[in-house]
Amino acid sequence: MDIKNVVVAGGGVLGSQIAFQAAYCGFNVTIWLRSEASIGRTQPKLDNLKKVYIDTINLMATKEGQTPQNWANGIADFETFDKDKCLTQVESAYNGIKLELDMKKAVADSDLVIESMAEDVEQKIEFYKKLAPLMPEKTVLVTNSSTLLPSKFAKFTGKAEKYLSLHFANSIWKNNTAEIMSQPKTESKYFDLIMKFASDIRMVALPVKKEKSGYLLNSMLVPLLFSGMDLYVNGISDPESIDKAWKLGTGAPKGPFEILDTVGLTTAYNIVKMYLKVPSFLAPYNFKGMATMLKDYIDKGKLGKSAGEGFYKYNKD
Repeated sequence: MDIKNVVVAGGGVLGSQIAFQAAYCGFNVTIWLRSEASIGRTQPKLDNLKKVYIDTINLMATKEGQTPQNWANGIADFETFDKDKCLTQVESAYNGIKLELDMKKAVADSDLVIESMAEDVEQKIEFYKKLAPLMPEKTVLVTNSSTLLPSKFAKFTGKAEKYLSLHFANSIWKNNTAEIMSQPKTESKYFDLIMKFASDIRMVALPVKKEKSGYLLNSMLVPLLFSGMDLYVNGISDPESIDKAWKLGTGAPKGPFEILDTVGLTTAYNIVKMYLKVPSFLAPYNFKGMATMLKDYIDKGKLGKSAGEGFYKYNKD
């Protein structure tokens, strides 16, 4: 089976990036969205991604850009880099992505559906129940969930044997990793197919051999973010100082609060909510305090970098 037609369900930070990267690599891409308001939030993300890709390609054509820190392997290999070809691919990707509100129409000829919805169990179950009868028999379904196990949702998909996880890191064009994780009912040929698809969109495909909440990356990242927020909500220090401690002490390019702004505070809030049921005497962090703090930021419209403000303020040009 060849994958040609890709549908991304959800146009959030990662959903829009996955769609743009797949389109950049020549796939036919449709983003399914819930409402006109969702289109209003997604289109600016695509506009910005076009600019980011163009700026990155122009930088890659300079001496400064030809360094490990600035090179984007999701865009091109160093040895075969062709600036004009890459810029043409960006224009083709931007102009080719379709935004669709009708789920049935969106998935009618889909070879692959990538679910990139909020980290909310009930929302995902509702989505899968609605999607199941609409997908063609050929369609393979993956989730980009960052923390939830695919086995939790397999029975709602209508095609458990063709359902697995495909998780990406943020800034997909530069941090080009894809974690592929099956669940007990996934057939091996579909795992192999998604491994190939990940490579076809210029990702480094990383197999996850056993189901693990958080996969590889987030199993290491989430505890860092929890630790940073815990220091803040317990009054130990402020976000800027906590970030500096991490960056200066480890050489990392971003601290936990800069990462949270990049990922988006809504995603962080949905992850924290899953831990609120943990008894306080067993919880290693102040999850209640984190949830209250994040909800306050969200209610004020401080959703993170994509909104222009989160823990820090950003230029939106």
